[in-house]
Amino acid sequence: MNILPYIYVVLIVGLTLHTPLKAADLMDIYRDALEQDAQYAAARAAHRAAQEKLPQGRAGLLPTLTLSGIRQRQLINTNRGPEVTIDRFGLTITATQPLFRMENWVAYEQSKIQVMQADSQFIIAAQDLILRVAQAYLDILIAQFDHNVAENQKKAISKQLEQAKRNFEVGTSTIIDANEAQSRFDLAVSEEIVARNTLEVSKRALQKITGRYPDKLARVEEIDLDLFPLEYTNLQDWLSVADSNNLTIRVQESVYEIAKKEVERVRAGHYPTVDLVALYSDQEGVGGSITGRGIDLTSKQIGIEFNVPIFSGFSVQSRVREALANQDKVRQDMENTRRNAELQVSQQYLNVTNGTAQVKALRQAVISSQKQLESTELGQEVGIRVEVDVLNAQQLHFSAKRDLARAHFNLLMSRLRLKAEAGELDEEDLVQINEALQ
Repeated sequence: MNILPYIYVVLIVGLTLHTPLKAADLMDIYRDALEQDAQYAAARAAHRAAQEKLPQGRAGLLPTLTLSGIRQRQLINTNRGPEVTIDRFGLTITATQPLFRMENWVAYEQSKIQVMQADSQFIIAAQDLILRVAQAYLDILIAQFDHNVAENQKKAISKQLEQAKRNFEVGTSTIIDANEAQSRFDLAVSEEIVARNTLEVSKRALQKITGRYPDKLARVEEIDLDLFPLEYTNLQDWLSVADSNNLTIRVQESVYEIAKKEVERVRAGHYPTVDLVALYSDQEGVGGSITGRGIDLTSKQIGIEFNVPIFSGFSVQSRVREALANQDKVRQDMENTRRNAELQVSQQYLNVTNGTAQVKALRQAVISSQKQLESTELGQEVGIRVEVDVLNAQQLHFSAKRDLARAHFNLLMSRLRLKAEAGELDEEDLVQINEALQ
């Protein structure tokens, strides 16, 4: 038997199993989220449902056609002769075309605004997905970095602990140094456990969005800030852009327009209605219960139907007052939304500008703490520094590295949130960040 094909299969499977898996990057996670995130899928379904508002509103302007029929058998006993059986059959077709119904016209205008509102809401959901994916992804990167720092810190303290124990055994240091090193080591073990737990929780949070557990993600410690310049140089420009493009404001403006139209729609209850009505009726066995003998009738009608509301118990006036009050409420909500958008833009802009300055300061802090650690370790070797000094220098250096990594990732998120508040966030921003993270 030729076993060569089987050897090829085994080799291919072996190579597949031993080939290292590519670490999932930000765009891989985002593509999974587009398909699997339940919150975004719900927003997509809501958007599809909202599109039906337009044909529903248009239906009030289009003709209606109804078909009704009847089939009866009547048994008539007049006590003057034998029982009479009359079969009755009827078919009626009615067509109505509204000629003037102000309420229906306003409802149609409302439906167009509702569709535009739904479009803005769906874009907000898409931007929210970008922010949630980026936040969950960067949270994992932060947690990974914190875990790595905790591991390295524990290893470094472990070496100091061993050295402190040896020095105590040979009498070159006191038990205080050994106890201090042991205390720092125990604390480092605790911090490593916390960091490992935070990493696992962060991965589960991303799993909620993508529906898949992230086994392996790309790692990065520092980002070139020059790759992320702001599109606008000052806060006032960002505020102006947000006032024009902020999607939350656009949604609230749509709500206000719908409220204004609702006042018009309710007031239309005072207006007359005019319809074009056509009717065709074909009846057999009509009037048999009276004459004892049914006749056949065929009728055709077409005409204008005119209705004028005169009095409805002041219900229309009451609904108008209600609609006006709701309109005023929506107007105040719109103003509150605009002010909140200005606040969010200001906060995120300050987070970006101050975050950039913080990153630069922390970069220098890492360099300085590294030099201090090297100097302290050298001082310990020549006898002018003790273990506690080295432990303090190590802790300062690891804290500076951890703070720098967090500042980098927080700066990225602040930039994304700033663009979202300005209504300019899209997938290209994720592509740009993903390329910087490679």
